[in-house]
Amino acid sequence: MSRDTLLAPQRKKNTNGVPLFKQKVTKLDVKLDNEVHYEFGGPIGVCAMMIGFPCLMYYFWVCLEYHQGRLIYPSSLSQVKPWIINEIWNKIKIGAYPSAWATQVYMGYVLFSFVLAYSMPGPVVEGLPIPSLNGQKLKYLCNGLSSWYLTLFVSFVCHVSGVFRLTHIIDHFGELMTVAILWGFFMSAVVYAVGIYSGKTHRMSGNFFYDFFMGATLNPRIGHVDLKMWAEIRLPWPVLFYLSLSCLLKQYETYGAVTAPAVFIVLAHFLYVNACQKGEECIPTSWDIFYEKNGFMLIFWNMAGVPFTYCYASIYMMKYQLTTGRAITHSLPYTVGIFSLLLVGYYIFDTGNSQKNRFRMEQNGSFIVRNAFPQLPWGHIKNPSYIKTEHGNLLLTSGWWGVARKPHYTADLMMAISWGLITGFDSFLPYFYFCFFLCVLVHRVSRDMERCAKKYGKDWERYCERVPYIFIPYVF
Repeated sequence: MSRDTLLAPQRKKNTNGVPLFKQKVTKLDVKLDNEVHYEFGGPIGVCAMMIGFPCLMYYFWVCLEYHQGRLIYPSSLSQVKPWIINEIWNKIKIGAYPSAWATQVYMGYVLFSFVLAYSMPGPVVEGLPIPSLNGQKLKYLCNGLSSWYLTLFVSFVCHVSGVFRLTHIIDHFGELMTVAILWGFFMSAVVYAVGIYSGKTHRMSGNFFYDFFMGATLNPRIGHVDLKMWAEIRLPWPVLFYLSLSCLLKQYETYGAVTAPAVFIVLAHFLYVNACQKGEECIPTSWDIFYEKNGFMLIFWNMAGVPFTYCYASIYMMKYQLTTGRAITHSLPYTVGIFSLLLVGYYIFDTGNSQKNRFRMEQNGSFIVRNAFPQLPWGHIKNPSYIKTEHGNLLLTSGWWGVARKPHYTADLMMAISWGLITGFDSFLPYFYFCFFLCVLVHRVSRDMERCAKKYGKDWERYCERVPYIFIPYVF
């Protein structure tokens, strides 16, 4: 056994033949968990991102709201200032002012989702051993599925009864986006301040702007609700779904019918949010929960960035039809092809994440069987193959993980590009999500590969020889 072992593993075999390791943390784990090196260009880069993200969101909103998704720009350098004032700022003041209605709706949903996260029934699952907590495993109440279905039921009743028409959501998109942006900054500041005040900081660089962006604390909680997991699962994806659903309902109320592309986007977003909720018990073993701190990067993007930028395909199609009087449609073969791309991507995404995280849960001793809809075949590998490392961890080489090292990322990108393709090729904005997400995943892969190489050494080299391709077999 390695001298670096702080908490020796208690090895057992679970019913699937995967070794069970209990609270194994090494000095190398602690070292890697405490390493600080600047990402995203350091303090200057993160400041540019914190300023640039909201500005970009407003710019894209103006392009969608007033220019049918066409990217606009000043005609000359001398026109930059008046262009910014007239084309951007004045439109924001009129169409994206944080009204009382928007504040009540957005913050009402934030509070509603938190109450459900605190009170709804669900299994309690242990996360991975936390190096900064001497190998302690935190417990997570995974009630996302029950909360999701209750949310769907409540929204259906409110819409049908007229208490709250879901079509109002898209009518006030700009206002809601501003409230979400403000809340993203506010929550980031509060979580950071509480972390500093309580002394529960982790992996701090000493630079205020960088630490604010990356976060001060690893696992902030209110009661038994983990704020990081709540913000990542309960807020962005349901809001995204309701934005797209609002566009679909608006199309139906205005024209008395819905188109296949509009149905496609609602289906795509439903599948994504439903996958997150039904597999929530797998989230505690993920990279975001185990390693990433809860700072502006995660908080702002979950509260505002994800729902109010990933929805551009839905809004573009709705605005296009309202402006031109013509709905975006495609030939039957093209439509079937894009639906097939979405569903194949979803299958790989769902089963790939399930295979990986259930394998981790089996090692962690937190594996449970759930029958949440839909349970897809090959989501759990029986008697998987793996590489056993000197560190003690197992590197999965079965299922999709024997085909590529990041098959779930490939599947994610398949779905992302389908969201754009269903809108046609007349605007860049429906493709923003794919382009942005591609950059995010490539950066994340580089971080992950570097960390794994340090952690596993020669065992990582063996793994890379066994599974040589990252995204696509025989391509990359």
